[in-house]
Amino acid sequence: MTTFQFKKASKIQAKLRAALFGPSGSGKTFSALRIATGLGGSIAVIDTEHGSASKYADRFAFDTLSLDVADIANVCAGIHAAGQAGYAVLVIDSLSHAWQELLEEVDRLAKAKYRGNTWSAWCDGTPMQKKLVRAILSYPGHVVATMRSKTEWTTTENNGKKTPQRVGLAPEQGKGVEYEFDLLLEISPDHIAQVIKDRTGKFQDKMLDKPGEDFGKALAAWLSEGEPVAETPTSPTAETPPEGHAEKAQQIAAAAFEHGVDLNPVLDKAGVGSVAALAPAQLAATEKWLAGKIKTIQDAQRESQPTEEEK
Repeated sequence: MTTFQFKKASKIQAKLRAALFGPSGSGKTFSALRIATGLGGSIAVIDTEHGSASKYADRFAFDTLSLDVADIANVCAGIHAAGQAGYAVLVIDSLSHAWQELLEEVDRLAKAKYRGNTWSAWCDGTPMQKKLVRAILSYPGHVVATMRSKTEWTTTENNGKKTPQRVGLAPEQGKGVEYEFDLLLEISPDHIAQVIKDRTGKFQDKMLDKPGEDFGKALAAWLSEGEPVAETPTSPTAETPPEGHAEKAQQIAAAAFEHGVDLNPVLDKAGVGSVAALAPAQLAATEKWLAGKIKTIQDAQRESQPTEEEK
């Protein structure tokens, strides 16, 4: 018989899971980058908004991965690649595209497998959505995600004059996705953020005018309170990573993702969870191995292309 034992609860240092949602023009991307900057550390952006985040590259320092096809498989692969590269903060801009792609996939499945029965097709669609949620929750750093919200127009009256006003409704994502985040911000067209959900207990129901770096720093301070997360002890003789090690790891992870090369077997063999955690010698060997894999892929692609005579 299994014995269950309770112990005194204690606060443990954690990583942020935050989501911002609002209508077009509310400042979701800009606010996410400001908060991410305040959290501190290197920033990666998974961009499904056709380069929207890169318009702010003169204001913030970050690396970006632009996804032309933002389905759940690609978004999860991007999350995994960012984790392997050791980015401290991951911004997903936005999660709504993955949901839209999933709705289309469920519709295709319904027609192909279930005689048009969309309800039955969700037995395939729901595990995909759960896979996305697991990828977000298991990310080794902070995650700040944006979501579009459905937009409606209402009429307001001021001094006898009626004017149209744009309002945002529920976020365009799966039902109940808000339960997966520590912090949920609804941003208005006037760039005012209302804190809908807050596990810090410090900002619940507050209205924040253009939430930015200071807000990110306050969140980082709260997240760093408590007992440190238990880590596997490292050998005192472990090699100290040289300068540029993290940057090289990011480049390797990005190249692997771009060419569809799975680095998990390499990481499993080394007993580490990310490319950045590889020892310098292992990183050099991985870079050489990856170059060979990419060359093989490129050679195969060239051979598959028709010659001028065949054309």
